[in-house]
Order: sequence, then C-alpha cells, then structure tokens
Amino acid sequence: MTPDDRVYAYSAVLMGSPILLKLFEHNESLASGVFRLIKHQENTFTVNRPHSDIMAINHAAGRDPVTVSAPVFDLIRRAKAISCLPDSSFNFTIGPLVKRWKIGFSGHSIPAAQDLQTLLALTNPEDVILDEQTRSVFLQQAGMEIDLGAIAKGYIADVVRDYLREQQVENALINLGGNVQTLGAGAEGAWAIGLKKPFSEPDTLIGVINVIGKSVVTSGIYERYFELEGHCYHHILDPKTGYPLDNELLSVTIISEDSINGDIWTTLLYGMGVEKSLAYLEQIPHIEAIFVTRDGQIILSSQRQFTFTPLDDSYRITTY
Repeated sequence: MTPDDRVYAYSAVLMGSPILLKLFEHNESLASGVFRLIKHQENTFTVNRPHSDIMAINHAAGRDPVTVSAPVFDLIRRAKAISCLPDSSFNFTIGPLVKRWKIGFSGHSIPAAQDLQTLLALTNPEDVILDEQTRSVFLQQAGMEIDLGAIAKGYIADVVRDYLREQQVENALINLGGNVQTLGAGAEGAWAIGLKKPFSEPDTLIGVINVIGKSVVTSGIYERYFELEGHCYHHILDPKTGYPLDNELLSVTIISEDSINGDIWTTLLYGMGVEKSLAYLEQIPHIEAIFVTRDGQIILSSQRQFTFTPLDDSYRITTY
C-alpha cells in the first residue's frame, strides 16, 4: 500500500518490465484479473513465444502465408498502415536491424555498413501482404521479421483500461513500463506522472505531468544505449538508414486518450524532430507532446489535456 492509504498498489513483472496497478480499493481478485489479462495479451502479441502467431509468421517468411487471430491481424494491419506513411519513422519490419545492433541486449559495437544495407532490404513494410478474406499474413522475403513491440504495450494498456471500466472501476492507473494509462482523477484531483531526467538516476525527475483519464507515453534515447568514442548509439533506429536517429531530441512524451496513439506518435515525432512535429500537431488536437532536447529545453506542444509542473530549474520551458 502507498503512503496515501486511499490508493492500493499492486505489482508484477510482465512483458520484461515491472507492471504497476493502482486502485482505490483493496481488491486482490481484480488485480489478479488485470495481470492475467496482461499475460494473455503478452502471449498473443509477443515475438518471443515459440508458438505465437508472430513467431509463426516470421518462420514462414518467403514461403507461406499464415492465418492469425483477429486481434493479431487487426494490430498488424494498423502497424503496417503507420509504417507505410510517407517518411514514417515507425516500421514494424525493422526487427532484423534491431537484432543486428542488439542495443540494450549486450550490443556495444557498430555493425558494418554493408550488413546494415543488406538488412535494410528486408525492412520494407510494403512486403507484408495482408489478406482480409483469409486473415492471413505473408512476408514476401525470406529473412523478414515483424515485431509488434513498438505498438503492443499501448494496445494492451488500452485493453486493461477497457477491462477496468467493465468492472465498474472509475479511478485507476496502470503503468506498463513507459506506458501509463489512467482512469479518472486519482487521489489529488489528477494523476501525477513523473517525467524522467535523461541519463540520470531512474527516480530523478525534471517535471510532473498531471492528467485526468489520459494516457502518458514516454520514449527516450537514454532507455537503451551504448557509448563509443564519445558518441551515443541508442535503440531508436532510423528505418531509412539503419542507424540510430540523430537529432535534437532526448525524449518525446505523448499525452492522448489512447495509449496505442502514444506508442505510434512518440516514434513518428522522434523522426520528425521538434519544428516539424509542432507544425504537424497543430492539425491533431487530441495528440499533445512534450519534447526534451539536448540543449536543455522542455517544449510543450500545447496543454489542453494536462498540466505540467517543472522540478528542475536548469531546463527552459516553452509552450506553443
């Protein structure tokens, strides 16, 4: 239980991350139901289970189409559509490049340029053929792989939110490790979600994001990286070059209704950079962003769905 005795906290380790659930009642049964639901969803969408639909698709690359469950097909269809947007930095076929770099998984060297060029040829999302009639997925080239990791956490966070609503829960928070989804207003009139200081201790914050019934998703280059000869190589890869994206950003946070949109837009906006992102977001009022830059700025695209409390005077704050 947390210091505020109105809020009960439950935790588990799932999807390779610590999972936190906060409720306004002591309800072990409900918490267990949430964790079982997450485990089921993880087994459905992971690339790391030998008998999952995703693994079956990847094993059949270049040979056969694979019929999958409706939820998997729908999420693949959405991931493909986002991946095929003009100049999209989201690419659900980037798995071969991620495996080659191994950033965050013992990788501490730069792959040969020729290796990356060879693997880039296997990362064209247009080569993922979807058949609506048979609900099948076919990877046209042997060696291709799809990975829903960049979108599945947000999807699962929304599934949990919907499940809690079905259980008549009005106030709750679920944190899937980078994806936070909330119901209601929390104990203090809004849920307070910390914004981490890049390349610092995990509990060091540069601000607090206050939301009511919204999702908060943060992606940062400090999460998985290695340094070599004074240069930082991080896990957010540019699908056009095969190398880590190199721009002014340290982290992007998305505030939205649905957590799946947080997953999508953190990646898309990373590729755009701040200036282009701000212009783009003017046309999308239901998506808001917080950018943390290398030169010590915190840039808020707008503040319609949240308030922000700064905690570190060394950062300059700009709101558009």
